[in-house]
Amino acid sequence: MDHNELACFLVLAEELHFGRTADRLRLSRARVSQLVQRLERRVGAPLFTRTSRRVALTDLGSGLRAELEPHYRGIQDALAHAVAAARAATAVLHVGFSTPLAGEIALKTAERLRAARPGLTVEVCEVPFGDPYGLLRRGDFDVQLTDFPARDTDLRQGPVLLTEGRVLAVAAGHPLAGRDAVTPEDLAGVALLDVEGDVPEHWRRHRTPDRTPGGRPIGRGPSVTSFQEALTLVAGGRGALLTAAHTAVYHGRPGVSYVPVVGEEPLRYGVMWRAGDTNGTVRLFAALAHEAARHTPPPSPSAHRVHAA
Repeated sequence: MDHNELACFLVLAEELHFGRTADRLRLSRARVSQLVQRLERRVGAPLFTRTSRRVALTDLGSGLRAELEPHYRGIQDALAHAVAAARAATAVLHVGFSTPLAGEIALKTAERLRAARPGLTVEVCEVPFGDPYGLLRRGDFDVQLTDFPARDTDLRQGPVLLTEGRVLAVAAGHPLAGRDAVTPEDLAGVALLDVEGDVPEHWRRHRTPDRTPGGRPIGRGPSVTSFQEALTLVAGGRGALLTAAHTAVYHGRPGVSYVPVVGEEPLRYGVMWRAGDTNGTVRLFAALAHEAARHTPPPSPSAHRVHAA
């Protein structure tokens, strides 16, 4: 059995969209179709129904998914645990961080951890913008200090360590740029940049909602693959970005105005690790991160709200 066929089947069963499946697996649509068709020939019957408008699982496909998914996840977990065990033997902890604020807390936590475990090496790296959980899931990170929420069953998250508001990044000449604040309903007047990559749907809805609380549609701008690309497009008037309030302090640049968003659900940060990971160093990192977060309040964006072109 080809591992690629199984991976492609499970992702398509989740997305029910060939384009999104191709993006997540970093394959062409033609290759996705080829893998699915090859698995269907192996099974001997269709696993999906396809029309020009929708993709759906057949009854046979639904049954296969239900039986296959836990075993496939088990293989991934077993490999991740082996990677974690190998790293524990060599006394290296790989830590991911999702934002500059999370990175600052991660570095302070790493310093505390080195003091508690003198023989431990801690490597801190940024989480890819378009793949918020992939490196953690694959074992490249042992633990991640990141913004919540995460609803993936193969990941666990600790308690919330820090909470902050959000800002809307718009071009300095945009009509909203001169406001003291905007509300979620004002998002109907912008086109939010989308994130290209392996992004869970709940993560995408939290950061790029498609409707206001009142039900008004929110426009969509271009898709971006990095934060710097997003700010470049914002400065060029190609779209707006809903982001963490501390971005106004850490990423001030000409042509971009940051306007506080009031009445919007805040961002929450904490530690995340793989489900079933019993690495004691990961748990110690989580405990020390709580102490580091208490000494790292989110910076106020008020003095950095507008950056003229």
